[in-house]
Amino acid sequence: MDTLLPPIEKPAGLIMKLAYFFTRRQFGKVLMPLKVHSVRLPAAFGMFYGKVSQLDKKLTLRAETALLIRVQVARINICLFCMDASRRAAIDASMREDKFDALDQYSTSALFTEAERVALDYVTLLTKEKRVDPDTFARLSRHYSEREICEIVWLVGSEHLYNMTNIALNIHSDMLCDLSKRR
Repeated sequence: MDTLLPPIEKPAGLIMKLAYFFTRRQFGKVLMPLKVHSVRLPAAFGMFYGKVSQLDKKLTLRAETALLIRVQVARINICLFCMDASRRAAIDASMREDKFDALDQYSTSALFTEAERVALDYVTLLTKEKRVDPDTFARLSRHYSEREICEIVWLVGSEHLYNMTNIALNIHSDMLCDLSKRR
């Protein structure tokens, strides 16, 4: 399916040319969100998206938990690019792919800890209903510190930014998992 705006293959401006170069070097191709969305905005917008990834490195949550949260939000929002990108990150970090495959059964699967189940309940409710009930929050606070809860909220909010950008412009998977397996 085509994106709603045509991809720009040859960007103007040095910063975008560098962004294309480094993305191609990292992934073997220029990612569609860059070619459709970021290239049409001032460079500061693209740098903000890059900053999100840098900020994620400052999280105290386990990296696997953070990725599970991102994938769950992307799954609910049906952002195919984000689901693919998060799975690629999990593969690159040697995380258990079977856990990501079992996300739709997280509440009953033995692959998930009670803390992960509670976090996924929280983000599912927040993403679907745009609200949180006190019982779910109380359960969450038994497993996570105040900082970690704020990090979970950050992950949900920043994932929504990614998801809505891609959904709004009909950007789908770049098949990053397939590329990862060819390495």
